[in-house]
Amino acid sequence: MARPAATAAAPKAPPPKHLIALAVVAILGLVLVADFLWASSSPAAPAWSSRIDLPGRPAALVPPSGKKQTKEKISIGSTDINATFADLPAPELQWEEMAEAPVPRLDGAAMQIKNLLYVFAGYGTINHVHSHVDIYNFLDNTWGGRFDMPKEMAHSHLGMVTDGRYVYVVTGQYGPQCRGPTARNFVLDTETKEWHDLPPLPVPRYAPATQLWRGRLHVMGGSKEDRHEPGLEHWSIAVKDGKALENEWRSEIPIPRGGPHRACVVANDKLLVIGGQEGDFMAKPGSPIFKCVRRSEVVYSNVYMLGDGMKWKELPPMPKPDSHIEFAWVNVNNSLIIAGGTTEKHPITKKMVLVGEVFRFNLNTLEWTVIGRLPFRIKTTLVGYWDGWLYFTSGQRDKGPKDPSPKKLYHRMTDFYTILYRESEIIDLLFSDWGVTDTFALELL
Repeated sequence: MARPAATAAAPKAPPPKHLIALAVVAILGLVLVADFLWASSSPAAPAWSSRIDLPGRPAALVPPSGKKQTKEKISIGSTDINATFADLPAPELQWEEMAEAPVPRLDGAAMQIKNLLYVFAGYGTINHVHSHVDIYNFLDNTWGGRFDMPKEMAHSHLGMVTDGRYVYVVTGQYGPQCRGPTARNFVLDTETKEWHDLPPLPVPRYAPATQLWRGRLHVMGGSKEDRHEPGLEHWSIAVKDGKALENEWRSEIPIPRGGPHRACVVANDKLLVIGGQEGDFMAKPGSPIFKCVRRSEVVYSNVYMLGDGMKWKELPPMPKPDSHIEFAWVNVNNSLIIAGGTTEKHPITKKMVLVGEVFRFNLNTLEWTVIGRLPFRIKTTLVGYWDGWLYFTSGQRDKGPKDPSPKKLYHRMTDFYTILYRESEIIDLLFSDWGVTDTFALELL
């Protein structure tokens, strides 16, 4: 009897195996549930779990470094406000677009003789420089009369001045990129289109301040042979009717502050040097093409005057530091009008900042005013004035109203500003306090 009972109970033996398997599954399930609960409450949770607790995430996004936090905060503000920190309040002016220049130009030069604006040299792109002259006629708004420069003449960063017929061309950079300067000087007879040599400078210079004063051709400052170090030297040589009356340059009193890209003006029998900078782009060491690399530069607003005592006197500074203005000015009714340029670099991004204002320096009162705004910020403008109209052409413009840094235009010619503008309202502003007759004002309008 006992054996049948044992046989009936035999099927109960296998359950321990099933129980073990079930226990393992249960334990694994508990482990997974516990892991999930731990993970979702842990500060080291995966990224997807953070979406559940949005209020807590901003704290995790705070930069660990106070320096980084400050930098990000400032850079955000600079995009909206600080990028235009150098802009000055100025009235908007209605500019009229004129005939397009034949070629784009950066760091070119220009001289006005009567109704003609002679435009020289300059970069076409960073790898191409011009070696010719274009002529703009104010009377009929046309370009024409192109002719070549001497092969030995510099292609940019020229010192230049005219006596009304002859154009004196001094040193400058020979070739594209950031190649070296030349000491060669030339004179152009604008009536015959003939070129002649002048005695070379004692040493080469980039963009020196150049003027005719009291029968002598004066050359001051500029950058030295490395393109970066400012020069303080001041030389002069007697000239007349396009010819040098001396064989060598004479040393004169050095200028108080050296460097290139400044306006140099003779007014009321005084010699003035305005704005400019110390330092400039340099050739990359060892580069076979003299590739330009940027170095630090300091733009300044200083104005210096040389008079009878042959001592430099400092005059009231410009409204803000301004450089690249060597051909960006005209003298109208004993006031200097200066258009555009570059000012101090952005304090955070360190980018170059272009100037969009038109400045006036009253030579009677020695006072500066901001009389208007250009269509955009732009440097190395070539400025002319004719029959009550102010013109400018060429140069390098900004990236837009909120970005005063220059466009990367060296490789794309269309990015150069090559349109000549004239403006009518600005003249009414200029002459309104100069005692000009109403007939002249009505004629402009």
